[in-house]
Amino acid sequence: MSQGNMNLTLKVWRQKNEKDTGKIVDYKVSDISPDMSFLEMFDVLNEQLISKGEESIAFDHDCREGICGMCSMFINGQPHGPNKGVTTCQLHMRSFKDGDTIVVEPWRAAAFPVIKDLTVDRSAFDRIISKGGFISVNTGNAQDANNIPIPKTDADAAFSAAACIGCGACVATCKNSSAMLFVAAKISQFALLPQGQVEGIARAKNMVAQMDAEGFGNCTNTGACEVECPKGISLENIARMNREFFMANIME
Repeated sequence: MSQGNMNLTLKVWRQKNEKDTGKIVDYKVSDISPDMSFLEMFDVLNEQLISKGEESIAFDHDCREGICGMCSMFINGQPHGPNKGVTTCQLHMRSFKDGDTIVVEPWRAAAFPVIKDLTVDRSAFDRIISKGGFISVNTGNAQDANNIPIPKTDADAAFSAAACIGCGACVATCKNSSAMLFVAAKISQFALLPQGQVEGIARAKNMVAQMDAEGFGNCTNTGACEVECPKGISLENIARMNREFFMANIME
């Protein structure tokens, strides 16, 4: 082992498909550089499994830059691992120590059924988004920014809400598997801007109805979702969503 590199024990959830009961399987990985990302460490493990003729561990990944939110792993009881403000692909092995045992599981929520191993089906989020309707966009020449007056506080709040990458960490960490932080962020990014007003009345009502239909739990304001969100989406968005939902029910 190179100086400073680590030997680790991984306890990884293995599950063949949605109907399989699944189980935790132990693996040993050695000579892991502290500069590797958590996903790179899993790449090393999978290479070892393949070289031995064993089936590799299925896990989601795409950009590996903290943008897409696909790298969803529950690591030692925390979505995306122990560090704040990062996704799993941004988590580096220097956050662990030589000899550590690391437990890795998929998101746990009835609305996120396991496809295989650490990969879950998050298409429920897509169906919620599809209920958000349309926005008004001028497809001609770009307008000068000054032609669409938007208070900076609103623009900043909309931008912060739009930072949500839909990873599902809020659902995974919530004791009720609530998706309200995700839905609230998507509603807020449009509710705060004039382009989103065209369907503003119906948007909250329709998206909340779809959220409930998908089987996500209720919000009880414990705040774990905001704490574990890799993009720091604020609970203020849930309050805004509730106001939008209340107004939609009054005006329709």
